[in-house]
Amino acid sequence: MATQKFMGRGQLIDRLAAQVGDRDTALGILKKRGHVNAKGELTAEGRKRDMMTAAERAKDRAAKAAGRSMDQYAYNPTTNTATLRRR
Repeated sequence: MATQKFMGRGQLIDRLAAQVGDRDTALGILKKRGHVNAKGELTAEGRKRDMMTAAERAKDRAAKAAGRSMDQYAYNPTTNTATLRRR
């Protein structure tokens, strides 16, 4: 899953495809999440995620899971994860 491709905004599908190795698999995952519709077009939630960078998405995932704020997290591009910042 370690890829440094497609880290910016507007690259949600391309980034996931690079991570999983196949665009169709990526679209299937995004369909299950409700980020694309049956036609493969981004939904409102998908467009919201697509406008985030990889770092913002990772911080958002971590913050939602822990019930914290995104600004409390630091992003690691090598692992595409966010961890709680040290105080």
